[in-house]
Amino acid sequence: MNAIEAIVQNLCEVRRRSIIIWESIPHEFLDWRPDSEALSIKEMIRHVLDSEHYYHLALLNEGSLSAYESPYEARTFTMLKDELDFSETYRNEFMNTVKSYTQEDLTRIQIDRKDVGYIRSLGDMLMRIAYHEAVHSGQLLDYLRTAGLKRPKVWD
Repeated sequence: MNAIEAIVQNLCEVRRRSIIIWESIPHEFLDWRPDSEALSIKEMIRHVLDSEHYYHLALLNEGSLSAYESPYEARTFTMLKDELDFSETYRNEFMNTVKSYTQEDLTRIQIDRKDVGYIRSLGDMLMRIAYHEAVHSGQLLDYLRTAGLKRPKVWD
């Protein structure tokens, strides 16, 4: 397995486990949040999906975007399945871009995100994208614990 294949596998595994968590959440809890300052469950799911689309565009731009029009902005989150169906095209485009990179691209391409404090290699950035989603998966597991809901088994 080369580095690109490992990154693809990691992105797929993180998303698979996220979906296990997301699908375990009762619909009536999608608006739940642990406190008034926190994202609701559906806002966090939306944040993960929208962020991946932003990151994809930033990869193509080799840096942060000066402007971003979210395709999610005008949508109302009603059902998880609808949200995942809507996101499928964006996810496929992102994954196809990742698969198109070469081993050399992982170190050669630099992603300039000075606006948020860093410039990193493409390989580093791809791992950060997976980590971002994984962190939010952990947050949602904590949300479920705090709400007294059953937490799904993600360590299969």
